[in-house]
Amino acid sequence: MGRRFSVVSATWIVVAALAALVVWIVAAFNALVQRRNRIANAYAQIDVQLKRRYDLIPNLVEVAKRYLTHEASTLEAVARARGAAVTAAAAARARPTDAAVVTVLAAAERDLGGSMGRLMAVAEAYPELKADATMQSLSEELTSTENRIGFARQAYNDEVLAYNDAAMQFPTLVAARLFGFAPAAMMQSTQNAQEREAPRLAF
Repeated sequence: MGRRFSVVSATWIVVAALAALVVWIVAAFNALVQRRNRIANAYAQIDVQLKRRYDLIPNLVEVAKRYLTHEASTLEAVARARGAAVTAAAAARARPTDAAVVTVLAAAERDLGGSMGRLMAVAEAYPELKADATMQSLSEELTSTENRIGFARQAYNDEVLAYNDAAMQFPTLVAARLFGFAPAAMMQSTQNAQEREAPRLAF
């Protein structure tokens, strides 16, 4: 009788331990999903501002064309960089927690920032362009949008950090590896000195 009781007790202990493990795995999985969803939500805020900037840039280029008749290569570079950034942003919109996709977007944004910076540097040599009211208005809107992108990017990076910390720390690391929660990438483009200068578009 004592042996049977001991076997039953051991069985219940094992069952209880397995149940506790299952409950913990489910809780860890749900917590990781929630953090990943927060990244997607934070990226959506960046995406709104990126779309606004992508819509403003062609207008600015059209105004600049009236004055920069000998700077076609500079304007074409901006158009190409914008096109690449739009494509990269669309991919990131579909997969905002995919590190490779976000890294491509960050690189495209750096290139676009550099192209815009060169355009603004060229524009400095054209007083008529600097004095154009439409150009001034678009420049102010772009600068404002850049600031909003910066704030949204910081919020995104904060969510990525929280998610990565949770996914890489034991014991949640076990659930992350078990269910394939890969690390997310921060948008590091603000760390680029050239890009920090590029948004200063006001004349």
